[in-house]
Amino acid sequence: MANLTVTRTYVGSIQNQRQVHDGLDSLGDSASKLWNVARWTVARVWGEIGIIPDESALKSYMKNQACWKDLNAQSSQKVIEELSDAFQSWFDLRQKDDKANPPGYRKHGDERPRSTVTFKADGFKHDPENNRVRLSKGSNLKEHFSDFLLCEYQTRSNVDLSEVNSIQNVRAVWNGDEWELHFVCKISLEVDESAGNGVAGIDLGITNIVTVAFPEEYVLYPGNSLKQDKHYFTRAEYNTEGENGPSEQSMWARRKLADRETHFYHVLSETIISECVERSVGTLAVSWPENVRESDWGKTGNKKLHTWAFDRLYQYLAYKGEEHGVEVLKENEWNTSKTCSACGDDTKSNRKHRGLYVCQSCGLVGNADCNGAENMRQKITSSPHGEDRSNGCVAQPSTYLFDRESGTFHTREQVVS
Repeated sequence: MANLTVTRTYVGSIQNQRQVHDGLDSLGDSASKLWNVARWTVARVWGEIGIIPDESALKSYMKNQACWKDLNAQSSQKVIEELSDAFQSWFDLRQKDDKANPPGYRKHGDERPRSTVTFKADGFKHDPENNRVRLSKGSNLKEHFSDFLLCEYQTRSNVDLSEVNSIQNVRAVWNGDEWELHFVCKISLEVDESAGNGVAGIDLGITNIVTVAFPEEYVLYPGNSLKQDKHYFTRAEYNTEGENGPSEQSMWARRKLADRETHFYHVLSETIISECVERSVGTLAVSWPENVRESDWGKTGNKKLHTWAFDRLYQYLAYKGEEHGVEVLKENEWNTSKTCSACGDDTKSNRKHRGLYVCQSCGLVGNADCNGAENMRQKITSSPHGEDRSNGCVAQPSTYLFDRESGTFHTREQVVS
């Protein structure tokens, strides 16, 4: 075992929602107002001299504006940092897409939305023994000098914030129904040594979300349940856009879909890492579709591409693998889908329709995703002697489906029965 210091974010539900709701609403509205005033300032300077003020200059100017003091000073600084980061992201994107739009204003119809408010070290005081945290108000919102919001919270049963090394910041987040607290913490973990000497490869996809080439077996993890959820909840929010923005039904559908997607990806990544530990796999090579979002796959393809959460899944695999002794590597997937994993032939026509791969050189017939995953695996290690890489192994992988009832992955036979 070894000690590792990592950053984790824990969500706490606010137990005294009625007492602090209005106060948090005021802070969330103030954060949006500060963003909008700063965004208007950027537009004015930009229009006059053709330059967007940097973060330091924008902070110096905004400190003299009345809305700055609606929030704790560090919370106001965070809003400006977020705006500057948004403009930087736009600069980077504009190099590839000259039609990209700059950051906009925060508004829902004629109203400002409830923005996330970040409280750094000077803006909160934590009482872990009583599950309470005191959040500072800006001087403009205080009724008296010592005025603050005292939030009582509850985290998951397996989370004890009194055991963390330190809380870096607290964020008040509106989740669409109510306010919740996000605690960004530094924690010490006892992590496992390397899970083993084995190497596995992962091919990320849209139909099969993940295909894993383990040393002895290929495993498919289809995204059927994700597709069903998207279809159901998209229908639930269809045609519900009103004059003042999305309807309550639309917002409910989006939240439910987001929650289900988050659960799916967490369970999927946990399942894969657990399989690696059981199979003594200490290294996992994950395909990375570099520059894929710049590709044009047509109207339908681009829509699927936009919702492809490959970066999110990689992050989940990386931090879960870190805790269990599995090193997760990001590898460029260039040519892995068309190259034969048995002989190296890279004829494009080898990749057939419906995921079929047929090598014209050596005669390998198999699942195209399995072939891609094996190529990812071979980026780290060549196939050791004695492993089964025959047509049957590549063509007939195991399939694990997500079972909604249990919230876990099982083999196709277990789910059907």
